[in-house]
Amino acid sequence: NFPSSQPMLSRCETVAFHGMEPVVIDVQVQIAPGLPAFNIVGLGDKAVSESRERIRAAFHSMNISLPPQRVTVNLAPADFPKEGSHYDLPIALSILASLGAVDHEVLSDYFIVGELGLDGAVKNVPGVLPASIAAVSQGKGIICPHASMQEARWSGVQNLLPAKNLLEVMHQLKSGVVPSCAPVELSSMDAQKPVYGDFSEIKGQKQVKRALEVAAAGGHNVLLVGPPGAGKSMLSSRFAGILPRLTPEQSLEVTMIHSIAGMTPEDGLITYPPYRDPHHSATLPALIGGGAKCRPGEISLAHHGVLFLDELPEFQRPTLEALRQPLEAGYVSVARANGMIRYPCRAQIIAAMNPCKCGYLGNPAKQCSKIPLCGEQYQQKLSGPLLDRFDIKVCVGDVAPHELFSKDESESSQTIAARVKAARRIQRNRGDGELNAVLDGENLWEHGKLDKECESLLMKAAEKFHLSARGYIRTLRVARTLADLEGIAGITPHHITEAVQYRTGF
Repeated sequence: NFPSSQPMLSRCETVAFHGMEPVVIDVQVQIAPGLPAFNIVGLGDKAVSESRERIRAAFHSMNISLPPQRVTVNLAPADFPKEGSHYDLPIALSILASLGAVDHEVLSDYFIVGELGLDGAVKNVPGVLPASIAAVSQGKGIICPHASMQEARWSGVQNLLPAKNLLEVMHQLKSGVVPSCAPVELSSMDAQKPVYGDFSEIKGQKQVKRALEVAAAGGHNVLLVGPPGAGKSMLSSRFAGILPRLTPEQSLEVTMIHSIAGMTPEDGLITYPPYRDPHHSATLPALIGGGAKCRPGEISLAHHGVLFLDELPEFQRPTLEALRQPLEAGYVSVARANGMIRYPCRAQIIAAMNPCKCGYLGNPAKQCSKIPLCGEQYQQKLSGPLLDRFDIKVCVGDVAPHELFSKDESESSQTIAARVKAARRIQRNRGDGELNAVLDGENLWEHGKLDKECESLLMKAAEKFHLSARGYIRTLRVARTLADLEGIAGITPHHITEAVQYRTGF
């Protein structure tokens, strides 16, 4: 029996996200006398407004009818844009609490997220991990889809209620018996490493492999330039295989970004550096982030991992120029009329390109008749400020036929990865915990301190090759990485020489 004179009020809380920042959304439901209606107010998109029909159908499947009164749902704060379908479950539970089917005092102990199917099933939604972390910070539990249980457990939440369907949630909340779901310790991470090709499969190209090892050890950006078929893409696709696994803190940060984008893996946590390789037709919002819902872009999805840009000059120039600020700052700021959203993007850029349009500049047997104008025009597609942000530039030459059939065994990715891991351990143990690629200020001058001979050598190279201030600093960072690979405390002249060669590679 539904009361006809007194309004019924109930509320619960869910979480939305402004970029990476959680926003607590207060779901308030009022059932009051008046003409039957079901209204959702509070600046929501189409998916939010369609919650009414999904909730109606879910209630009907459970033989529950909405009262013949006015049902008003307010999502506060009203001026915050609401997006997505994860409001279904909190709205439905708030209505049930108003009807007395669920204790609204119990709901106050949880953040609630989940989409409802027409049969009452609770479906997976993006952002469960960051929502769980927000719940932990507020001292609350979380009610989430059962499919997202593993993802939620990595947050360390103590009070977790995974839901398969709406009826199951009702019974568990009514009985007070919540299934036991112990949180998972991050130290127990045992995810399977992604399968990459091995460096031992690539014949020749010792100089390029050395450059990629240096880049992996210090977190430096790399530009590979060479003719078609020289192995640029093969080398780049194997690069992520020599990177060490993420720290627990990095794993949570990377997984949160993927969770917000709706790309969480099955085991709920990303423990190895992500590898992203968008096609050169990618738009600016796809690469940088943004769009209608301000989703993270490819550079943020590659956070603490690798962003491979093949055929670099074929990307739209505005898209490439938009990379300049993120490469320096380590984050992307997407500005919109209703605010600014920031995503982290401390990723390594591995780019590959041909030296010219035909691809065979420098090869008399294959180059076209427009040489050298062909190469100049093609390379002019890339601006100087963008090229200045690549620490290592390497020419990838053709592999000779005798190298392809050579019986000599190349070093495996596992062997190279061991040296990379040791070099990174040296960098992590310095106190600041940063990789050499982002050393700055006092840390750079302290750890990259040069003796008079090295300083004189670097100064002469800077004058001869007209290095910018950024180029000088990045060369010094690469020299520091070369010393770390050898386990040497100080930078020596041969480290400076090799670093300058990488800086002026083509």
